[in-house]
Amino acid sequence: MSETPSLRSGWTTGACATAATKAACRALFGAAFPDPVTITLPGGQRPQFALSVTQQGEGWARAGVIKDAGDDPDITHGATIIATVRKAAVGAGISFKAGDGVGTVTKPGLPLAPGEPAINPVPRAMMTEVAEAEAARLGQAADLEIEISVPGGEALAAGTWNPRLGILGGLSILGTTGIVVPYSCSAWIHSIQRGIDVARATGLTHVVGCTGSTSEKAARAILGVPEDAILDMGDFAGGMLKYLRHHPVARVTIAGGFAKLAKLAAGHLDLHSKRSQIDAGWLAGQLAELGGDAGLVTDARAANTGLAVLELAQKAGLSIGERVAGLALAQAAKVLDRAPVALQVLVFDRRGNLVGRAG
Repeated sequence: MSETPSLRSGWTTGACATAATKAACRALFGAAFPDPVTITLPGGQRPQFALSVTQQGEGWARAGVIKDAGDDPDITHGATIIATVRKAAVGAGISFKAGDGVGTVTKPGLPLAPGEPAINPVPRAMMTEVAEAEAARLGQAADLEIEISVPGGEALAAGTWNPRLGILGGLSILGTTGIVVPYSCSAWIHSIQRGIDVARATGLTHVVGCTGSTSEKAARAILGVPEDAILDMGDFAGGMLKYLRHHPVARVTIAGGFAKLAKLAAGHLDLHSKRSQIDAGWLAGQLAELGGDAGLVTDARAANTGLAVLELAQKAGLSIGERVAGLALAQAAKVLDRAPVALQVLVFDRRGNLVGRAG
């Protein structure tokens, strides 16, 4: 497992739910709550989890774990993940239920069918495995209802992609490895992909990938698209475009700030400041091609920010925003590689004013 040096990894909601399920099953089948409880992750790691909740009654048992996301700015860090396990009818097998703070799927296009609790397939498999193992160990039948809840989860979910993906009422129980890698790019790209899947499954023909909240607000005002059509692309233009190449949507708009889209125009597909930089020399070259005089080009080459170059160009009456939009469109089209997508680029300044448009 690789991670950013000096940053501590954490555990997914799926891993926490699995640990809570294992502890609740052991108590339900007549043994004591194990504390800490140890589980085996898909990669073979065996973390231990302290229990923060232990309750039981006739035919049910409940255990909870406080999620530790390590040094990742995960919205669910510190949340309590609770599993309530109830005995079900003989032969019923294992079923899952969304408790307080866990969402329900309402749209097609996700790995779960509409109406299902938002407990993803890998966490379900992990919980099923520990429940069956505990039942077998204690000579019981694995006929169980597993309810996962996250107190306060509905409020937390408002800060996630869930409302746009049609997951209502709370959070999703996620994780394919059980491990949260700090500042994980893959998790963000995964969310972009799920947004595209839902758009396709619900018949949306136009999606808008935005670099941030300013571009999102400005693009929605111009395009009049519903919230469901917005993809929080962030810095991952390449990740979005590569997925669209194989999972096309009829119309795609890329909306972003001048500096971010200047990086795309120059050929960068990852727009994060740690992985790509504004090239003032490149922008100065564009101004020269637009007819900028030698003094302007020299000033642009010495500029510290993309915004400074934009302001120099605007004072000189040169449409650098249009230039960036056109070149960004060409780079994006190259990544799409003839996929059947009508592409558009909108470039905004920091105040949300449109400064360039192409496509």
